[in-house]
Amino acid sequence: MPLSENLDRRTQEIFRCLVDAYLETGEPVGSRTLSHRLGLSLSPATIRNIMADLEEAGLLYAPHVSAGRLPTEAGMGLFVHALLEVGDISKEEQEYLERLCVTGKHSPTEAIEHVTAALSGLSECAGLVLAPKVEAALHHIEFVHLSSGRALVILVMEDDTVENRIINVPPGLPTSILTEATNYLNARVIGKTLKEAWTFVRVELAECKAQLDELTRKLVEAGLATQTPSTSPLNYVVVRGQGNLLRHVREDGDLVHLRRLFSILETREALSHLLEATLAGEGVQIFIGMENALFTSSGCSVIVSPCVVESSNRKSRVIGAVGVVGPTRMNYSRVIPLVDFTSRVVGRLLGEQG
Repeated sequence: MPLSENLDRRTQEIFRCLVDAYLETGEPVGSRTLSHRLGLSLSPATIRNIMADLEEAGLLYAPHVSAGRLPTEAGMGLFVHALLEVGDISKEEQEYLERLCVTGKHSPTEAIEHVTAALSGLSECAGLVLAPKVEAALHHIEFVHLSSGRALVILVMEDDTVENRIINVPPGLPTSILTEATNYLNARVIGKTLKEAWTFVRVELAECKAQLDELTRKLVEAGLATQTPSTSPLNYVVVRGQGNLLRHVREDGDLVHLRRLFSILETREALSHLLEATLAGEGVQIFIGMENALFTSSGCSVIVSPCVVESSNRKSRVIGAVGVVGPTRMNYSRVIPLVDFTSRVVGRLLGEQG
C-alpha cells in the first residue's frame, strides 16, 4: 500500500502545507506557521503531534535545534509522486519554446542549444537535452597545399559549419593532384553527409568507376577518412544553465553539494547514461536525491521526459530525452509540465530531422 494511503486526510493536508511552505521559503516550518496557513481549527499543539508522527515515519526531520521541520528526501518523494498538484505553463511560454525549435534561421543543433538554454532559464535549473547527433550535408570540399608532406582538407557543411583537417601527403605532391581530388569530390558527394560520402566513394573506388590515378585515390580516401564518423552511438548531450544553481545556495553544506553537482554536469558520458536510462519509461520521470545513483551525494532532483516521435506506421519510438537538474527544493508543479512540454517540442524537431 502506498505510504500516502497510510496517512489520513488531515495528516496529508498538514504535510502538503508544510512542504509547500518549505518550497516557498527554504526554511524550517513550525506548527504556528502551519496553523496560520491552514486556516483550520487546529491548535499548534495538535499540529506538533502530527508533525512528530510524520517525523517518526521518516517524512520530516529537524535540521538543528529548530522547532520547525523540513521534509526528508523520502518526504519529498511522497509529496511529488502522490500529493503534488501539477500546474501548467503559459501559452506565451509554449509559443516561445516552439519558436526556438523552428529551424528556418538556425541549424537543428543550434535550435536544440537554444531550447536547452530556454528550459534552463524558465525552470531556474540546469537544462539537459540528449539528442541524436545531426549530421549536416556537405556543401563544398577543397584540398589546399600547406608545406612539403602536408595538405589541408576544408569541409564546408550546409549548416555553415567548417571542418579543417591536416593530412599527410607524399613530399612534392603536384598541385594538380590536389585540384583533381577537389573536383572529384565536389562533383560526386555534395549534398551527402560525411558518412554517406565515405560509403559512396569507397564503393565507387572499389568498383573502379572513378578514373583516378593511385595518388589521387589515396588523397580522396585520406580526405574523407579524417572525418569518418565513428561507429559509436550518435548521441550528444547539451547542458545549459549550471549557473542557475548558484541562486539556491544558502549555507556551506549547499556549496559542497553544488561542487559535486558541477563535477557531474561536466561528465557528459555519465549524463548520457542517465538520460538514456529514461528512454524505456513513459512520460515525465522524477528522481529525488538518492532515487538516482548518479546524483546521490549532490542533494538534488532530476526531472526527465523522453522525446517521442511517431513513424509512418504510427508506431512510437523514443529518440532523445529532455530534463532538468536542480535543488530538491524546486518548483515541481511548474517544472514538471515545463519539461513535459519541452520534450514534446524537441521530439517534433528531432522527428523532422530523422
